[in-house]
Amino acid sequence: MSSPGDVPPEILDRLRSICRHLPESYEEPAWIGMRWRIRTRTFAHLYAPDPDRHPVYAPYATADQELVVVTFRVPADDLLGLTIDGFPFLRAGWGHNVVAAVLGEHTDWTELTELITDSYCGMAPKFLAAQVALPPPIG
Repeated sequence: MSSPGDVPPEILDRLRSICRHLPESYEEPAWIGMRWRIRTRTFAHLYAPDPDRHPVYAPYATADQELVVVTFRVPADDLLGLTIDGFPFLRAGWGHNVVAAVLGEHTDWTELTELITDSYCGMAPKFLAAQVALPPPIG
């Protein structure tokens, strides 16, 4: 069994490919998993939570696949719309605008790219956010 916070390398690589294009963003180990920051502000955090220690994730744990999530920030006005249907999105147990996305074969990487980019833009200084080419709207 892997240690808490370890994530499959293919998922880590996908997140790296999303975040590396954001101006002045950087990756660093977090207390669990990896996080991406702009200045000192975290805009995405990838980890494998222990559902026994963090019961908010327990309903999403399965015996055949390790639970992996990424958290990011959304405008407070968008929080309910994104999380109301549940899986794969849920409100994280902290912060007024933090969402967790359960990752796996079902993940829509285009949508996740947009959400993480938006999280970055909400956390970055305005002059850096203005340099980001946002992905086209989904739908």
